[in-house]
Amino acid sequence: MNRKHRQKEIEPPYRDPIFMESQPARSVRMTTEYIDPLERLRRENIGDTIVMFGSARIKSREQAQAHLHKLRKEKQRHATLEYRVSLRDAKAALEMSRYYEEARELARKITSWSMSLGEHPRRFVICSGGGPGIMEAANRGAAEAGGKSIGLSIELPHEQRPNDYISPELSFMFHYFFMRKLWFAQLAKALIVFPGGFGTMDELWEMLTLSQTGKLGRRNLILIYGRKYWDRVLDWKHMLRCGTINRHEYGLLEFADTVDQAFDRVRDGLEKHHLEPDKLLV
Repeated sequence: MNRKHRQKEIEPPYRDPIFMESQPARSVRMTTEYIDPLERLRRENIGDTIVMFGSARIKSREQAQAHLHKLRKEKQRHATLEYRVSLRDAKAALEMSRYYEEARELARKITSWSMSLGEHPRRFVICSGGGPGIMEAANRGAAEAGGKSIGLSIELPHEQRPNDYISPELSFMFHYFFMRKLWFAQLAKALIVFPGGFGTMDELWEMLTLSQTGKLGRRNLILIYGRKYWDRVLDWKHMLRCGTINRHEYGLLEFADTVDQAFDRVRDGLEKHHLEPDKLLV
């Protein structure tokens, strides 16, 4: 009797949380991070995506203005170095907030246009890294247009929850950076890169390398948004002058400084090269 009772308690290994978190099951976990998005994206009729990258630290204009206003009310701290540094940073955050608002507006315009192409499949769906800042702005703009958007979030040592504007059925959480990057690249027909830090540059170089080596469609658009920022961070033409890239490789980059410029370049490129959907999900 006891033996039969013990046999009934035996579960297959995929139901054992200890095994599933173990080193031997690592390949299983990696596989689930490919299959789960694949099936969920198919269920939602996603044909392809427009990926928007940028800093998680850029605030909305409303948030930046509120923070600066709060600091200015604290007059008793005006003489301290700490206060002056905080005030300087708050002013910089307000200036940078323009990129949040412009990413939001660009995502709204792209989504409104893409929705006119129908839902079988859904074309050129906005996709972000799922977090705050520019990522939130991208998902927010898509939601304000009445469309769906994707968030590819990542588990980090410090908590970063998915933003509130991602379509719930298209919100994904990854443990492995490489699998998250695969899903950024696999469906993207355009990459729009707003000002950002290490993470944004990592994702940009990944996409540029894939495009340079032919692993990513050569007609896929890589659009750098905000030359005032990026030209101070990276001297693109210095690489060309020094011969570390050639003119064709430099030509992989396009640039825009306004929402209208960016939208026109994205729409023109998609209409010219990508109106026929791929067959991965459809």
